Amino acid sequence: MTVRIERSGPVWTVVLDRPETRNAVDRTTAEALAAAFREFDADDTAAVAVLWGAGGTFCSGADLKAVAAGDGNRVEPDGDGPLGPTRMALGKPVIAAVAGHAVAGGLELAIWCDLRVVEEDAVFGVFCRRWGVPLIDGGTVRLPRLIGTGRALDLILTGRPVGADEAMRIGLADRVVPPGTARAAAEALAAQLAALPQACLRNDRAALYAGLDRPLDEALADEYGFGVASLAAGAREGAARFAAGEGRHGGQPS
Repeated sequence: MTVRIERSGPVWTVVLDRPETRNAVDRTTAEALAAAFREFDADDTAAVAVLWGAGGTFCSGADLKAVAAGDGNRVEPDGDGPLGPTRMALGKPVIAAVAGHAVAGGLELAIWCDLRVVEEDAVFGVFCRRWGVPLIDGGTVRLPRLIGTGRALDLILTGRPVGADEAMRIGLADRVVPPGTARAAAEALAAQLAALPQACLRNDRAALYAGLDRPLDEALADEYGFGVASLAAGAREGAARFAAGEGRHGGQPS
């Protein structure tokens, strides 16, 4: 089994487990990743997912040995992406726990996630540049939105390695943690998110994604619609708790 789900209450960790290939993703593994995230998104008890690669590597991209042998990943224009979930728009957050290399399609999987917790010795990069293999799992779309056009072009055109410090500086990483701790740190962050009021968290996240590249008036209208839904789902009750003194001075509400 190359993909498994490990559950801890509302936090689900999706484990990519092909260490012998540095967690390269073949067709079967891509299908299993997509199935795991569909299951996560559909389960009302699940709130936040973590994506982690076993064996010290996040993901080295598509399995090029399988591609060379004529058993390549799915490349149809609709449905799942070549690496599985990369065309999905989930209703809940996913955090990448990045150790070792997140390169080529592995970089695309990492930036498909909402947040990235990155070990100090981790490396990102469009390493597929050297083999003439394209970014086809959202890399040319998500990378410039995340770090800006100029920086994205630098990474995409050169294929150079990017360490954790630079990744943090340019916005590719959200947290940098000691080696060997990315999974635990990502799961702790996921638990923090899972403890927050979920309807509002998910609606604000959805509003952000809906507003990307939209005209300002349309984006504001989207935000309003999601905001009204959050009010109906209990935001006024949360405001009343704050007014009563809960969570003052930066404390976490109970």
